[in-house]
Amino acid sequence: MIHTTPETIDALTQAVLRRLFIPIEASGRHVHVTEAQALALFGHPLSPERPLSQPGQFLSRDRVTVRGPKGELTKVAVLGPERKEAQVEISFTDSRALGLLPPLRLSGDTHDTPGICLIGPMGQVTLPQGVLVAQRHIHLSPEEARDRKVTDGQVVSLQTFTQRPVIFRDVVVRVHPQFRAAVHLDYDEANACGFRDGDLGRILS
Repeated sequence: MIHTTPETIDALTQAVLRRLFIPIEASGRHVHVTEAQALALFGHPLSPERPLSQPGQFLSRDRVTVRGPKGELTKVAVLGPERKEAQVEISFTDSRALGLLPPLRLSGDTHDTPGICLIGPMGQVTLPQGVLVAQRHIHLSPEEARDRKVTDGQVVSLQTFTQRPVIFRDVVVRVHPQFRAAVHLDYDEANACGFRDGDLGRILS
């Protein structure tokens, strides 16, 4: 007979849940900048305020104003660490306020995207390109991807267990050793499904 304890049962339950479900996160508008741009905008490198769910990523203490042809967004979060190329991730709702028509892209694919002006306390930077609406996606480590029988770049459907449950199609799987399981939706998508912190999703195909 196998002796079980409440702690053992809880550990087994959590292990099963981790294999079946993936935490959902709402990713608000944010900016990525290079080291040189951080110095121009803030006068110093990015300084962490708190870590994010993906290992090594953090919310910076710094904020910028994002100015477009028709309007601007203030106190926009800046995420670190610094990147090789700047990028501004917004929702379609944000794009209307700015007066832009950014494409729907995976993060990092900035080719032929609109430019924008970033304004910080120490200066401003004009980006020739880099504004996009991020394609909804799932971060997984290689082990987590194997457990769920999916591969990097695969497009799947995702069921949300939220206040207004929906099935999102065209969700891209992104696999990397530094990733940890998380679904990333923008605020338009998160609001559409009634997302709250702690909600989960499940890959359907």
